[in-house]
Amino acid sequence: MDPSRTPETEPTPPEPATTPAGPEAAADAPARRIARRWPLISGALAVLLAFLLGALILLRGNGRPIEVDAEWMEEILEHRSPVWEVPALVMNFLGAGIAGVVVIPLLILVTLLVLRRPWAALYFLIATVASAGLVQLLKTLFGRARPEDMLITSDFGSFPSGHVANAATMVVALGIIFPRLWVWIAGAVYTVAMMVSRTYLGAHWLTDTIGGLMLGAGVAVVLWAPLAAKLDGENTIARRRAQRTKPPASASG
Repeated sequence: MDPSRTPETEPTPPEPATTPAGPEAAADAPARRIARRWPLISGALAVLLAFLLGALILLRGNGRPIEVDAEWMEEILEHRSPVWEVPALVMNFLGAGIAGVVVIPLLILVTLLVLRRPWAALYFLIATVASAGLVQLLKTLFGRARPEDMLITSDFGSFPSGHVANAATMVVALGIIFPRLWVWIAGAVYTVAMMVSRTYLGAHWLTDTIGGLMLGAGVAVVLWAPLAAKLDGENTIARRRAQRTKPPASASG
C-alpha cells in the first residue's frame, strides 16, 4: 500500500452500471424451461399432420373429395339459406383480402406496440407471415380443386384453407400473448365460425378447413418455443406496470 495515498485521496471506484432487466429476466422458471421441448414437438406434429392429411387426400383420390367431405357438403347444400349467407360472407371478408391480410394484422401489431409489447408484436408478425407462406406452399404442392358449388370467386388451390389457417394462427398467438380464458373462448368461436363459413360458401371441403386449423395452430405453437420466456416476461412486466398505475382503493369511512 502506498503511504502517500489516504482515504481522502483514494479514487472512488466507479459504481456498477445498472441496466434495466429485460423481459426474459422477468419470466418465471417454467416459461424459461418451455423453450425447446413440447411446443416444438406438438407444434411440429400439427404441421406434419396437416401435410399428411393433404398427402392422403391426394393419394386416395387425386384430390377429389373423400367420404366425409362429400357428406358434409351435401348437408351444407341442403341447409343453405339467405339468413346464413350474410354472416358467412362477413367471415369471408374478415379472413382474407385487405381486411384479413393487412388491416386486422396491422391493427393488432400497432396495439401491441402501443402496449409496449415489442416481442409479442414480433412473434405475431412472424407467425402470420410464416403461416401464410406455408399455406401457399401446400396449395401449390397438392393443387386440390375447390368444390363446384361455390358462392364466391376464389383462386385455385383448396387445401389447406388459408382463411382458417390465418384465423387459427391469430387466435393461438393472441391466446399466448394474452393468456386469458375469454381470449381462448372467443378465439375458438371465431375459428369454428370461419371453418363452417368456408364450407358453407363452397370455397373449401371440410378436410381443407381441418388442414388449415392444424397448420395455423401448429405454426403459432412452434414459433412460441424460442420466444416463450420473452413473451412471459413481457406479460409479467405489463402486470407490474398496471399495478403501479392502478389508483389506490379509497379507504372506507
